[in-house]
Amino acid sequence: MSQNDIQVEAFLDSDSETFSYVVYEPSAKHAVIIDPVLDFDIKSGRTATAGADKIIAFVRSHQLQVEWILETHAHADHLSAAPYLREQLGAKIGIGEHIKDVQKIFKTIFNLEKEFLPNGHQFDRLFQDGDTFTVGSMEFRVMHTPGHTPADLAYIVNESKAFVGDTLFLPDVGTARCDFPGGSAKTLYQSIQKLLALPEATEIYICHDYPPKGREHECCTTVAAQRAHSKHVRDGITEAEFVRMREERDATLAMPRLILPSIQVNIRAGEMPPPEANGTVYLKIPINQL
Repeated sequence: MSQNDIQVEAFLDSDSETFSYVVYEPSAKHAVIIDPVLDFDIKSGRTATAGADKIIAFVRSHQLQVEWILETHAHADHLSAAPYLREQLGAKIGIGEHIKDVQKIFKTIFNLEKEFLPNGHQFDRLFQDGDTFTVGSMEFRVMHTPGHTPADLAYIVNESKAFVGDTLFLPDVGTARCDFPGGSAKTLYQSIQKLLALPEATEIYICHDYPPKGREHECCTTVAAQRAHSKHVRDGITEAEFVRMREERDATLAMPRLILPSIQVNIRAGEMPPPEANGTVYLKIPINQL
């Protein structure tokens, strides 16, 4: 199958500046969804599905069969719409096997209920580094890319398109932060070097864009562009230089606005915590923990 036969439709959630993707074969109608967003209003605690419904409308208008909803990691800046999309479209939810490490960390931080088991069973599949799977004629290869979190993955499709989550951003924005529990700037640098060893023409699809003034949001770059122009990891920047820069910068950053609700939900594959005795679902705010 030619890489030109694979189509990518990007959906931007403007609230969190997150890109979700539908990756599909126009003729055979096979598809996957990557990193879908559930609308969440932090002020009222209300959820909505407007963004996810746009993805569903696209899938149905193109008569696509979605086989997987793929998460690159447990996001800290938005809630996942994966369960809603699974219910509507019948797909399975996959994430990296090291989500178990993230679950263990945050089960302690949030003092979650004893019934919450940090074994990844909330997801339909836990991918390992090097795993491959097919969706129609699309061949997916899984690359473990920790550093931002312990569980980050990149999904490489037909060795021509890489969906890299929060490892790399556009060259003029740089790279992801590494100061969340379990993060490591040194590990992220090593993960990025694996991505930048892909062929230079490989398209890189990012999960977020925070464009500088004068540029619109963009979702795609290339290995060649990153190696030539990335402000953080272009060719010639050493691991020590990157670690020093990343750690100094991370020390100045505030926590993401939605990290506390997001993590509680996303380590459950997007499901809410169980309702309490009065039938209401609650999210916790741990004090002085992050």
